[in-house]
Amino acid sequence: MSELNRRKFLKSAVAAAAVGITAGCSTTMSQQSANPLAQGKTVMGLTPEKLDTVRIGFIGLGVRGYNYHLKNFLKMDGVRVTALCDTDQKSLQNSVNYVTSLGLPKPATFSGSDFAYRGMLERDDVDIVIISTPWKWHCPMAVDAMESGKHAFVEVPMATSIEECWKMVDASERNQRHCMMMENVNYGRDELMVLNMVRQGLFGELLHGEAAYIHELRWQMKEIERKTGSWRTYWHTRHNGNLYPTHGLGPVAQYMNINKGDRFDFVTSTSSPALGRARYAKEHFPADHERNQLNFIAGDMNTSVIKTIKGRTIVVQHDTTSPRPYSRHNLIQGTNGIFAGFPNRIAVEKAPAEIQAIYDRTYQQDLADWKASGKQGRKPSPASFHSWDSDLDKWYNKFDHPLWKRLGDSAKGAGHGGMDFIMAYRIIYCLRNGEPLDQDVYDGAAWSSIFPLSAESVADRSNSKNIPDFTRGAWKTGKPLGIVT
Repeated sequence: MSELNRRKFLKSAVAAAAVGITAGCSTTMSQQSANPLAQGKTVMGLTPEKLDTVRIGFIGLGVRGYNYHLKNFLKMDGVRVTALCDTDQKSLQNSVNYVTSLGLPKPATFSGSDFAYRGMLERDDVDIVIISTPWKWHCPMAVDAMESGKHAFVEVPMATSIEECWKMVDASERNQRHCMMMENVNYGRDELMVLNMVRQGLFGELLHGEAAYIHELRWQMKEIERKTGSWRTYWHTRHNGNLYPTHGLGPVAQYMNINKGDRFDFVTSTSSPALGRARYAKEHFPADHERNQLNFIAGDMNTSVIKTIKGRTIVVQHDTTSPRPYSRHNLIQGTNGIFAGFPNRIAVEKAPAEIQAIYDRTYQQDLADWKASGKQGRKPSPASFHSWDSDLDKWYNKFDHPLWKRLGDSAKGAGHGGMDFIMAYRIIYCLRNGEPLDQDVYDGAAWSSIFPLSAESVADRSNSKNIPDFTRGAWKTGKPLGIVT
């Protein structure tokens, strides 16, 4: 880091700390929706200088950082991994070995303390920082990265409090650096296809969405010293709300152009009893084990309802405890029909001509078969919105997103059905071509804010809580994400 940048880093850090202290003294829970004074211009549509080669530093190289980020970014053209940081020596060395096994130069390494990452931020050969650490570190690491002139890319959720959301928004605006929450589900094949359907008007005017993270993760409680369960388990003892809202919410928010023509207005939330984790601990650990001494307060199922400024509704659910199949819901309802995921199905009132032709041929064949059988059974009916269509092949043929048509084969086997690969590709493409990112700091803040606000609502007998306008009004003129090719 040059001396000029170092002075700027220290000056900005002091300013940010002062703002944080002031906010901490004057902001009560009931005033969290206040709109702090902007410290820089908006980053809506931010297009910094092009990076011919994107030089990356990684903070956090556990399962997520190593398998899904380091490996995928190294598949991209125009990328150099220049620095690696982790407090765990085994994870750090494993990542170094992987980089050098590809015949690439050995990256600089940083370890030894929780703040070793700051040494990485002083380097002039790091353009962006990928942060894949426990949640409590997302905000301080991202803010430090932006204050040092780096772009910050943060795992989900981006923040765990409204104060943290504002700190990240302020740092991004103050330094004109990207801060993107890496919500990989936005790049899933189905989610991108539905976005394409929405953009082409298939569902008419949008009315309602449903999103979820329903994923049985009690087994992570057995991760005591290392891996996700060693720290994530304790969040269930501190907050009763939606602890992980963004996987399902991110895609639905993009369908609805949240922060780009509409925005979240308020949320109300309620939780079921918290029973499953205590029961699991009792069944799988000795009576005197630390896991049996914990007081789990996060309801096994949390249900939150968001209202947008335009009057749309979004149901968001969270359950990582109950024994049930995985689901993100991924439902979008409009005036002409509906798509719902897990399992995928669709129903529309007016189908595209080529799909309507398929429906008509199928109906005529079913009708002929029914007549040939002597009119046994129920008479077939024409396809309509009264019944689900679960045969999605024809819909994929018409609406598959251009990114998946072009990159789907390369994405196979690259993590979470390929969505991690597509996300890494888009990040690098935008940075190298000087284009706005698909998501910005306002998106990460809005989607993550449901975590603390849902807990506040639950604690207040499910009374609604205002969701801050992190864009400071820029949502009114923001350009919605198009169908990038």
